[in-house]
Amino acid sequence: MQVDSSFFSFIDSKGSESLEIDIKRFPRFYKKIKNKINLPKKVQIIGTNGKGTTGRFLAYYLYKSGFHVGHFSSPHIHSINERFWINNHDITDTALELLHKRALQLVSYSDLVSLSYFEYLTFLAFLAFENLDYVIFEAGLGGEYDATSVVDYDLTLVTKIGLDHTAFLGETIEKIAKTKIRAIKSDTIVVSGEDSVNKVAKRYLKNLQFTHKIITPYDKKIINHFLKTQSMPSFLSDNLALCIGAIKYLKLDLDIKLLNDIKLIGRFQKIKKNITIDVGHNELAAQAIKKELKNKKIILVYNTYKDKNYQKILEILKPNILKLSIINIKDDRILPLSRLEKIANDMSIEYDIFNKTDSDRDYLVFGSFLVVKRFLEIEK
Repeated sequence: MQVDSSFFSFIDSKGSESLEIDIKRFPRFYKKIKNKINLPKKVQIIGTNGKGTTGRFLAYYLYKSGFHVGHFSSPHIHSINERFWINNHDITDTALELLHKRALQLVSYSDLVSLSYFEYLTFLAFLAFENLDYVIFEAGLGGEYDATSVVDYDLTLVTKIGLDHTAFLGETIEKIAKTKIRAIKSDTIVVSGEDSVNKVAKRYLKNLQFTHKIITPYDKKIINHFLKTQSMPSFLSDNLALCIGAIKYLKLDLDIKLLNDIKLIGRFQKIKKNITIDVGHNELAAQAIKKELKNKKIILVYNTYKDKNYQKILEILKPNILKLSIINIKDDRILPLSRLEKIANDMSIEYDIFNKTDSDRDYLVFGSFLVVKRFLEIEK
């Protein structure tokens, strides 16, 4: 078998992130390499929504506090480099190539070929984040079966849990919560949420705290003031609360001003006066956006993965939709255009196929990282 020395051609050869899942494959692989890597203090973030922003809040705060920090997140908008954030910079192409070469030295080529797209990136993150002070890993799919869950963490943060990836994780919030929570072996902070989630957390976790037990009324004032002055959406309050909970757990001083110049890409982000982008893709995200929009009417630039409850999402947002503008995306994971058109017709929502924006109209681009990425490609 010919060894491919290029990282980018190697990762491209792995194809889609939605390939068949083997929950035993990465744990087997990790046993082979665990003694060859040395990770620092580790924080894992699991949940349905808010993992990326919670992780970035904490990573940036630690960095501004003087620590060397790595943050592994997914997916990405522009380039795969975004998934490897080290000390306020995305990793370079050169660094990725060097990590790939090191990976080839540590294990056999056949072992690397056997890994999925996400598993291989997780392995490279292990290598990239050695010799730092803190590393933060955002779980990909679920928790118990996620590649990031093979290591033992010093702290786990659990964001809001809702219905998503039901075919793999379970069809109820309680089943999904069990799947996400059962892998946790560390001290854990859970954001206040559904009673069913809280019951699962109490059942499976010993060293457990809830954010509402940690965050004081004064902290809430700090959070609300920060989000308002930074023109950030109010639905980020839970994520920032988790971050503050982690800061207190790590016994660090709280100085919210350290977050003043943080950049959160694609989280209800206004990129032009009339254009807002959001990488959310499920019901929880739609409900949060609905609350943020209030009575504002927008043109919804939208598409969706096949496994999402797109009808429910459109029902949530329908009172705000002037028109649905379907963005055409060529990807096997995306719902066929005809299906989305039929849903729009059935729901009496006016629609067209997205071409370009009009400066006189207000737009919300929503549906996933893939939707936002395609929109930005068209609009550039």
